[in-house]
Amino acid sequence: MPDMKDKYEQLNQVIAELKDQPGALMPVLQRAQGIFGCVPMDVQKIIAEGLGVTLSEVYGVATFYSQFRLEPNGKYTISVCLGTACYVKGSQKVLDRLSEELQTPVGKTSPDGLFTLNATRCLGACGLAPVMTVNDEVYGRLVPDDIPGILAKYREKEQA
Repeated sequence: MPDMKDKYEQLNQVIAELKDQPGALMPVLQRAQGIFGCVPMDVQKIIAEGLGVTLSEVYGVATFYSQFRLEPNGKYTISVCLGTACYVKGSQKVLDRLSEELQTPVGKTSPDGLFTLNATRCLGACGLAPVMTVNDEVYGRLVPDDIPGILAKYREKEQA
């Protein structure tokens, strides 16, 4: 795994390669996210300086497009469906319980770095409402009291 110095060198190479191209900001941000897994403020500053644009321009693009993350994802990404069928059957309560158990607001990563919590629209499993996924694993017909056991399963994997 490359160390941070190598990652910054890669970023500088990307900037040097693309800086003279019109519209270089988007591809530089995409490549930076590929290198770092996200585009935190220190990376945005390097991009701004390297491309000769303002930090606010870089930040504006990074926060406008949902493909960019300002902080790293956890090992497990939890997505709770808030589409109509799931919402009517209580998915908001499931999401609230997850947020409480993880001590993490929606759109953020838990303090232990394991879980990123997201709210989504239809996951395509309306018959199992309310539904959530943890990475590629689907959980359906959830109630808030299911959440501690599900999280424990992933935490136990980490301790094994």
